[in-house]
This record gives sequence, C-alpha cells and structure tokens, in this order.
Amino acid sequence: MAALNYSHLRYFRAIAHDGSLTRAAARLNLSQSALSVQLGKLEAALGQALFERSGRRLLLTEAGRIALDYADTIFEAGEALSATLAGRGAERPLLRVGALPTLSRNFQMEFVGPLLGRGDIELILRSGTMRQLLAQLEAHEIDVVLATAPAPPDARSTLISYRLDEQPVSLVGPPHLGAGFAFPDSLATLPLILPTHGSDAASSDIRAGFDRLLDAAGIEPRILAEADDMAMLRLLARHGEALTLVPPIVVRDELRSGRLIEVVKLPSLTESFHAIVQRRRFPNPLLRELLPR
Repeated sequence: MAALNYSHLRYFRAIAHDGSLTRAAARLNLSQSALSVQLGKLEAALGQALFERSGRRLLLTEAGRIALDYADTIFEAGEALSATLAGRGAERPLLRVGALPTLSRNFQMEFVGPLLGRGDIELILRSGTMRQLLAQLEAHEIDVVLATAPAPPDARSTLISYRLDEQPVSLVGPPHLGAGFAFPDSLATLPLILPTHGSDAASSDIRAGFDRLLDAAGIEPRILAEADDMAMLRLLARHGEALTLVPPIVVRDELRSGRLIEVVKLPSLTESFHAIVQRRRFPNPLLRELLPR
C-alpha cells in the first residue's frame, strides 16, 4: 500500500463531516473538481471506496466510517499536541448528548448527573428527531443518543443500544382525584390528559396500549388535553384537574412533594429508556461513566 498522504486524509475528513463535496470545497477554498481528485487519490491509496452516493448526498461506506474514526483521532491528537506544546494545555474533554424532545427531562438529568458540576469537562445537550439524531451520531457530531426505543435493526448498522431503565406507566393526578378511585370504572367520569398518537414510537405505544385497556372495559374516555412532549404533559399534570398518563419519572418532583399522587400503576404499560452509541475504535471515554458495563 502506498504511503498515506495526510493532506488527502484531511480533505476526506472535511468532506465526511460536511457530507458534501460542494460545502467542503467552499470551506477549504478549493474547486470541487480538485477536491474530488484528492479524494480519489486517497481511495486509490487505501484500495477502498470511502463514499457512496445517495441522491445529492455522500454517505460513508463501512471503510469510510473506519477511515473517519482514524482521521478524527489523528487530527484531534495533532491539535492537542499543538496546544500542549504551545502551553495552552489540552482542551477539556467534551461529551455531546442528543435526546428526543419528547424524552423526560428528569431522565436526561439522571443520565448526565455523574458529570454535572465537574469543571474539567464540557457537556453539550441537543434535541432532534430520531432520524436527525442517528444521522448526527453516525457523522460523529454527537456521542450518544437518548431515546425511548433502541436503534432500528439494520444488518449494516454500527449502532449499539443500551437499555438503561424501564418504568411502568401510571395515572397521576392531584390527591383529591385519588379518593375512592376504582380502576377502570372511575375513568368513565374523570377527565384525562394523554400522550398523542404521534410520531414518537414510545408515546404512541403507551397511548395505543391505554386505548386498548379502555376499549376492553367499554369505557369512552373524557379527554381534557393531549400532548406529544413529556415536558408539556408534566406541566398539564401540575396545573390540570385531571389524571395524566405518564411514566412516574416525568413527575418525580411533584410526586415527592405531594402535589401529585400516583393514582394507579398500569404494569401492562411500560416505557423503556435507551442510550444509543456508535461502535467506535476510540469511543468517548466519558461514556464509560454513564453506560452499563
């Protein structure tokens, strides 16, 4: 194999992170054709195609993902070396966490809790759809995705899912609504706040399961409000005069204070919490403190 040209590797890394020859060429102040030639030389030297086209997008091949892992390590180590010898010291370790906007904020805080308050690291939290977050994970723009479902099964995928927790779903509400409550008969008269039949798989599963319980009991629910965001469900539960269908962690503080009570637990309905990472040769070391061993 020919000796590796690190200029070609740097150009490849820019294309991989930009996802486009056009954007990378503009950032590097090169013509698109010149950048394409440099990429071709690297692929010839490695004996592997590093990208495949999908419409206008460039997607990394398996060899491309491996090459990007090494390229990131090489150039990040070089930047750290320059900073150290210049007397600036290495930058603080960085962990970038992506989470679905519908995911419980309390759960997100519990996940990153071991790192909070540490002055020697930097923590970035982002939100987005599952599709957006998994794309960012595969592009090495974030280090871990928090979700209520594992990564979709795919034989070619390099994603790994860790099941962090599972909770039964409950109906919670102000204490006076729990007096004399009988499941499921009381649901025929009490107003309800429910997750929507939305795009989030877990919320949709919870709602569908709850609807099946009511159908089996022959009950037509009195729905006061619906929301596809757990933070909004929490606010509605705090200020509404209704029973709200949520995992208890969503309203953990309100349950502890007594503002809300767990009126009935529905063990047949559960929500699971997952951390999704990409299989990497050099994973972010901060993840070792957060993921199951």
